[in-house]
Amino acid sequence: MDISRKFSSIVLVVVLLVALPIITFANGPEKKVVDYVALGDSLAAGMTPTGGLDLGYPDYLVNRFEQSQYTVGFKNFGVPGYTSTQLKNDVLTKTDVQMKIIEAEFITIDIGSNDLLQALSNPAQIPATIGKVAVNLQTILAGIDMLNPTVKVYVMGYYNPFPYMPQEQLASLLPVLAGLNQTIEARAIANGDTYVGTDTIIAKDYQTYLPNPLNIHLSKEGYQLVAKEFWKNIDKSKN
Repeated sequence: MDISRKFSSIVLVVVLLVALPIITFANGPEKKVVDYVALGDSLAAGMTPTGGLDLGYPDYLVNRFEQSQYTVGFKNFGVPGYTSTQLKNDVLTKTDVQMKIIEAEFITIDIGSNDLLQALSNPAQIPATIGKVAVNLQTILAGIDMLNPTVKVYVMGYYNPFPYMPQEQLASLLPVLAGLNQTIEARAIANGDTYVGTDTIIAKDYQTYLPNPLNIHLSKEGYQLVAKEFWKNIDKSKN
């Protein structure tokens, strides 16, 4: 090898060695992989104020994970119209649901509103219905713990779905909704899980978050806001 060729080789090696840390740094830290499962009703499924299906709060929550340098394995089991009894049966009997729960690091749940909506036509049934939600939710949360004792579970409380209702009717509805939310919160806390309230934040701007007076489902902005509330709680405990 002549001197000029040898000198060129040395220069090339030096350049590569100097560039290596820059290349490694450019790739950034390795992303953490997490599995997230959403369980619930039409709010998890992403029902829109016009009656179609689009992105629900779980989808926007996935975006929050990804913006925080997570790679997310995501499964959404949200079903429009689902009651607490149906979700309980899924957790206890459906293999595909159970397998995803076993794999998950994070689970979100919204359930119970359809139970209550079905009972509103007969107010005498409301106390028993809320009691049934409590029993079913306890079974759901305990069943999740049996399958995956380390998973972090976040349970949603409901916003007022009828803000455009006449005030005299709201006066009787809001205590019922508060009773449902108190029941959901009590079951979450008793089981060591996290309750995520949404009533106060949605109430700040019903026209934006619940734009259709004839439909109880959130706008895109509403789902994004709910996802933000979930993320506040997840961000505190994910490390």
